[in-house]
Amino acid sequence: MNKMTVGLATAALSLTASPLLMAAEDQSCQSVHFAEVGWTDITATTALTTEVLEALGYETRIDTVSVPIAYSGMKNGDFDVFLGNWMPSMASISDPYVERGQVDRLGANLEGAKYTLAVPQYVYDAGVTSVADLDEHADNFDGKLHGIEAGNDGNQLIQDMIDDDAFGLGDWQLVDSSEAGMLAELRARTPDEKWMVFLGWEPHPMNTNFDIAYLEGADDYFGPNLGGATVYTNTRAGFAEECSNVGELLGNLSFTLEMENQLMGEIMDEGADPRDAARDYLQAHPQVLEGWLEGVTTRDGEPGLPAVKEALSIEE
Repeated sequence: MNKMTVGLATAALSLTASPLLMAAEDQSCQSVHFAEVGWTDITATTALTTEVLEALGYETRIDTVSVPIAYSGMKNGDFDVFLGNWMPSMASISDPYVERGQVDRLGANLEGAKYTLAVPQYVYDAGVTSVADLDEHADNFDGKLHGIEAGNDGNQLIQDMIDDDAFGLGDWQLVDSSEAGMLAELRARTPDEKWMVFLGWEPHPMNTNFDIAYLEGADDYFGPNLGGATVYTNTRAGFAEECSNVGELLGNLSFTLEMENQLMGEIMDEGADPRDAARDYLQAHPQVLEGWLEGVTTRDGEPGLPAVKEALSIEE
């Protein structure tokens, strides 16, 4: 073999094993872009996840958008991750993207949630225990059903009820607002026991900050068991395979109602920065990291759990 042949062979081997080429996929995964939709529960879980990712050596970015834009953004590759796929209420929005292979639905990150129409307890005690009771008392409610931001799946379900004239609600009006706006309206009405029907869900501090009750009878729209819900992690198609270490973490994520209620309360009621609240929670409950980081490394390939504990100043 002459020197030229040896040189070409060496160059070919060097090209094959080039660290830059081997790191190309990892480089594309260096920054993880989250869609967040302005719901405090998803703000909290996104903050927890970004705290862990940054401790592992990744960069993160969060943009707050509407639910439809979150899904079109994942389809177009503008977003990598969305932690707020409430099912089954969000099926009409999310399922088409999943069925077309444009969005991947990973595992559930929260079980036992609920999502349906609710009223203050004094309204429930007055006899409004089901959506079928609403229209009989339309004047007390001013014929209005209070939702959150426009384009939200819950608002769409309420609008479907109106469009279908379900339970005689065909002449009622959906009030588009926001989570904060809807709760401000509830807070303004409850001292004088004024009536209001609104979109309610758990986990959320509304369940402890207000005395509320969920209405029966909306199973055809919100699902059974008072809109019993499971929340899933979604990603743009192929992300978990392309960025397998991040995908491992996302697949491991599991939150609880108690965890989210605590974080949401700190964010909403105490004005805590979401990232600060998330970091404080992880420092106080380091055991949750063990399951989340099983099989997960730092971006540089080192064991993930000790690196995250060190970054978050968690003592062994």
